Amino acid sequence: MQSAKHNGTPANDPWSFVHPLTPEDAAAMTALRSAVAGMKGKFEGITARAPFNSIIERVEAPQGVTFEEDTVGGISGWWANPAQTREGRAILHLHGGWFNWGTAQAFRNLVGHIALRAGAATYIPDYQLAPEHPFPAAVKDAEACYRGLVDRGVRNIALSGDSAGGNLALALLSIATAQSASGGVLPVGTVALSPVTDLALSGASYETRAQADPYFLKSQAAGLVRSYLGDADPKDPLASPLYGDLTALPPIRVHVGDDEVLLDDSRRYVERAVAAGVDATLDVWMGMAHGFTNAVGGMHAANQALNAIGAFLKERLAGGASGASESRQLMEPKKKSAKD
Repeated sequence: MQSAKHNGTPANDPWSFVHPLTPEDAAAMTALRSAVAGMKGKFEGITARAPFNSIIERVEAPQGVTFEEDTVGGISGWWANPAQTREGRAILHLHGGWFNWGTAQAFRNLVGHIALRAGAATYIPDYQLAPEHPFPAAVKDAEACYRGLVDRGVRNIALSGDSAGGNLALALLSIATAQSASGGVLPVGTVALSPVTDLALSGASYETRAQADPYFLKSQAAGLVRSYLGDADPKDPLASPLYGDLTALPPIRVHVGDDEVLLDDSRRYVERAVAAGVDATLDVWMGMAHGFTNAVGGMHAANQALNAIGAFLKERLAGGASGASESRQLMEPKKKSAKD
């Protein structure tokens, strides 16, 4: 497999890597911030579904990937199928949307880029959304879909997810890891993009990144989380992976923008996972906002993050030791780390 240099350097913690903002990406982010200035905090409730999906559908289509509708484990969704795949290997991707928005169809292009780079067929389930189907409906759907893949004979399964889907992927990882002790199939690894790991919303970045984040406000997040949780405990490990037992989990890679209110959801989860002995790393992309990988083809950070994600997943699905070597080598050394 090809390798290149890594452009992230360890920050204060050896498990955290910081990536610089290129001048080209800085200009692109300035333009994006101007374009979305009137949207911050405005997407709320089910009325936001159509505009949210419309934005996600604009992701550049990947070349060489076909899409196919299917039902896996009783959960309908879409496959993203690269031209070159290997039987018995698959990725299960849980899409984002704060548990209230998003569809598998809307996320096809973004997930197709992951599938293409990983060289693996990737299934995106249409898990049930809140408020019509509150917690734990989405978690149960994710689990049913995972079991459905296993029932089809797939034994090498990687998990991925973005935002709320990152939450579901990490929750499912804990479920599947626990079940593997009694004969269940253990996922080979997991990638989470800006995961929502703490539905108690206790991360300091809700304040420290309140101005920098161009999309979300804590009050907005609180309403969406309320819609999902209902009367459930926000610290239930199946609702908030941050509070779960993270011992014995397979390798995890987390990518997040530095300009996100969700930054500390990523940072604290990886810190806890590493403390529990998990092979986990955090990549922080300076100047990047939530969903920056949607700019694939247009921003260096998006391309590089997806390349690293694809390399990690490809190596894990092929039975690699940790997936760290190649994904780390896909980016060039950085001059210095950035601090808050």
